Amino acid sequence: MDKRTLYDEFDHLEAEIKQFSYRLSGMKETMAELMETNVSLEIENKHLRERLFELEATQNMSSSSKQELSKSRMNLEKLYEEGFHVCNVYYGSRRENNEECAFCLDVIYGERK
Repeated sequence: MDKRTLYDEFDHLEAEIKQFSYRLSGMKETMAELMETNVSLEIENKHLRERLFELEATQNMSSSSKQELSKSRMNLEKLYEEGFHVCNVYYGSRRENNEECAFCLDVIYGERK
């Protein structure tokens, strides 16, 4: 093998290695993006499952409690569903963004002895 052929082979091999390196870098970037997307989707999925669990629990609580509520508690529930506080802490004020209030829920659905 003469020197020229050996040199050409090294040039060709170097070009292939550079091309392989570029492909490898591209794959690495794509994999990093996919991993970020995967983590983001896992977090979103976790939050959605938690929210679904909360909604189901609230729905189960309200459907089972509605049958047992007295007339006065049903009136309080109606006010609460219209967006007003019925607890002694914030009574009569509007609930912001219809967020749930633990005090109100205790007044409406809490157990009394």
